[in-house]
Amino acid sequence: MASERVERRLTAILAADVAGYSWLTGVDEEGTYVRLQDHLRTLVDPKIAEHRGRVVKNTGDGLLAEFGSVVDAVRCALDVQRGMAERNAGVPDEKRIEFRIGINVGDIIIDRGDIFGDGVNVAARLEGLAEPGGICVSGRVQEDARGKLGIAFEDVGEQQLKNIAWPVRVYRVRLSGEAARSRPALELPDKPSIAVLPFTNMSGDPEQDYFADGMTEDIITGLSRARWLFVIARNSSLAYKGRSTDVKQVAHELGVRYVLEGSVRKVGERVRISAQLAEGTSGRQLWAKRYDRELSDIFAMQDEITETIIGAVEPELGKVERRRSAGKRPDNLDAWDLYQRGMSHLYEYTKDDLQRARQYFTQAIAMDPQLGPAYSGLAETYYYEGVYGFAESISDNREKALAPALRAVVLDAEDAGAHCTLGRAYYMRRAYDAAFRELKTALELNPSLALAHYGLGATLVFSGRAEESIPYLTTAIRLSPHDPNMGSFLVRLADAAYFLKRYEEAAEWARRALQQPNFQWSRYTVLIAALAQLGRLDEARNCIQQLQVKRPNTSIAFVRETHLFGDTANFAHYLGGLRTAGLPD
Repeated sequence: MASERVERRLTAILAADVAGYSWLTGVDEEGTYVRLQDHLRTLVDPKIAEHRGRVVKNTGDGLLAEFGSVVDAVRCALDVQRGMAERNAGVPDEKRIEFRIGINVGDIIIDRGDIFGDGVNVAARLEGLAEPGGICVSGRVQEDARGKLGIAFEDVGEQQLKNIAWPVRVYRVRLSGEAARSRPALELPDKPSIAVLPFTNMSGDPEQDYFADGMTEDIITGLSRARWLFVIARNSSLAYKGRSTDVKQVAHELGVRYVLEGSVRKVGERVRISAQLAEGTSGRQLWAKRYDRELSDIFAMQDEITETIIGAVEPELGKVERRRSAGKRPDNLDAWDLYQRGMSHLYEYTKDDLQRARQYFTQAIAMDPQLGPAYSGLAETYYYEGVYGFAESISDNREKALAPALRAVVLDAEDAGAHCTLGRAYYMRRAYDAAFRELKTALELNPSLALAHYGLGATLVFSGRAEESIPYLTTAIRLSPHDPNMGSFLVRLADAAYFLKRYEEAAEWARRALQQPNFQWSRYTVLIAALAQLGRLDEARNCIQQLQVKRPNTSIAFVRETHLFGDTANFAHYLGGLRTAGLPD
């Protein structure tokens, strides 16, 4: 079959669009349209004609043009960007129109005045890489234009552009003509640092721009409540709105170790939110999550997703920091590294690891007596040593946990983690009112702190208010589904179900708790009591045998002394189940 001959030619393609156009139209739709048309009519179109170019089409917020000469295309782009810089002098951000321009050379297809092909697609992708007010060109353009226009090109390396099968060498044009210089890297802060980039609106719906911006601001605010994190301020993060960014470049420019980015896409009556946490030095992805929600109550959904992201990212950063500190040489440890090494041992929950954690926390405090989290960590070692049954005297550990927990709060009364630890030290002493006060303060300071939600739930269980505890415990699990304390989260739900006489449910939560790493005796005891109440005594006695192998001489007296339940009818009911199962007095 004969095919129709396709018209092709080699040409220079210029693609331009307005940076942050959706945001500008959201602020002032009519005004933005009028200003853009004025710029196109009085500056952009005349410059294209002056440099012997042709406007192929307008794209709403930009345009596509072609030139017979690469030099003409670059000269036109320079004149446009310099002209826009003059026009924008003194113009407020909400009215400032800035173009991003990409230029490529390629073999194109011409059809009824329009142009198509990979050459056009590459130009469009290059425009997406340009900074507002900037120009990006392909390697072929740089080769043809260098030395002819008195400008400098910054080589940003080969880039894998979306839907382009081969990598493209990309250059940024330096409008000043000065030789390109790398910006000096900012010194990393002495604690973990993160930048939250503006979430990208992928839906094309300007209304979702507000949602994406609001989510970004709320995440920045939420992470800022974590006193151990250095979080780049909102204004610096939002400067990257509408820009195609490289994680490593952002980390370099802002002086941070981690970068969080994401996107929002509306699909019918649902919204899909994606978030990714990356390491700035390598660009390696550390964590990623996608959320799908109904659009019926957009503000409630924003709050929920924001809280969930913060709750997931904060402990993930803690794990990464612990791994990073573990890889440093012993002679190169600062107080923060010592603290992180202590945390890595703390979360092993063995007797030896808790003692090693205490040594690291003590060394960190000696090096930096103002490091509040190290005092909280020290308190936690006594807490876990007591509740896991490793302490020679549980009453001694109750006393030892309190002083460093109080010191952490004195050093920083705005540290949610310090109040959380102090609350746990109080309920370890069965001082439930004081525990409530501190744990509620922790949640006021950081509503996404999973351990504080757990702490309030645990306090309610221990003080005899099982029904009220469940929402706090389930929220802790939702916020931090991979938390090292997950076994405790689950066993408290088992306790609550037992006290509500939902014994099958209690047994199921207990079994899930037993699947978590590290042995903890109370995961067995609630299962034993629940099985006894269900009349499944053979299973209960089998669990007693397993418990006695792991912790010999476990008895009713040990549970009464070590468990954190108050002297209530609930605790008597719990001990009664153990006694029915045959646990010795």
